Amino acid sequence: MNRRIFIKTGVAGVAGLSAIASGMAGIPALLQKEVMVGKVQLGNTGLMVPRMAMGTGSVGYSQSSNQTRLGMENFVKLAHHAYERGVRFYDMADGYGSHPYVAETIKNIPRENITLLSKIWTLEPGQGTGPEPVATTLDRFRREVGTEYFDILLMHCMMKGGWTESRKHYIDGLSRAKQDGIVKAVGVSCHNYEALVEAADSPWVDVIMARINPFQSKMDGTPDDIRTVLGKARANGKGIIGMKIFGEGTNATEEERERSLRFAFSEGNVHCTTLGTETISQLDDAADRVARITKA
Repeated sequence: MNRRIFIKTGVAGVAGLSAIASGMAGIPALLQKEVMVGKVQLGNTGLMVPRMAMGTGSVGYSQSSNQTRLGMENFVKLAHHAYERGVRFYDMADGYGSHPYVAETIKNIPRENITLLSKIWTLEPGQGTGPEPVATTLDRFRREVGTEYFDILLMHCMMKGGWTESRKHYIDGLSRAKQDGIVKAVGVSCHNYEALVEAADSPWVDVIMARINPFQSKMDGTPDDIRTVLGKARANGKGIIGMKIFGEGTNATEEERERSLRFAFSEGNVHCTTLGTETISQLDDAADRVARITKA
């Protein structure tokens, strides 16, 4: 059993292990999964990124997520397997607690081979005790991940319009970080239709992360509404990253997975997607579909 097969079976889950144990063509099936996820130019950012990112924030809260709850060893196995499939794009956030896990994953990988995205939680004026300087937060992020820079840094979870005014503290700080080379591209992840419309028009935004699927699951408007806004954003040179492609697990049957990814890439106006897989078999299924659909 070579190293690639060993890694692929490391956290494959009960179904995969049972297939191998029962003598069902397990190894030939694994050998077929050599197709690599391709890359795409992310809007006008100048970044070439994989068509699929490894999401690290499924059911993410209180500095943890389903991915970090796998434990360090299994997280790293999954993330290294993602790397071998061409999913060399790690989608993190401060709130997921995933920085140290990605740090362990990438410590022996050349930095230029990967794309790193993280997100900063933001406060409106008067909330809490007031925000710390953005530079201080980003210094912590860089120490936690073990990187000198982030390819993409987003303001996390914009839940209403008017954020270009209410988040001036963060916009100014991220702009300085971009000038200093600490981040290459900036933007927002959106959980609200008005916030998304604002992002599509904002000259400050390089990258938008938006909820998109054909079922209107965990979305901020109808599929037609969202793809129209994202089409405008894309025409304005924004890089578009689709999230909630499977409706946060609501639409995860075989047929729904295929339909959702086809919709995202053919009609949803996204450049790439982030998918929060939790096993090697899930990641292989998603990577195979993304590679096939985006190549067609």
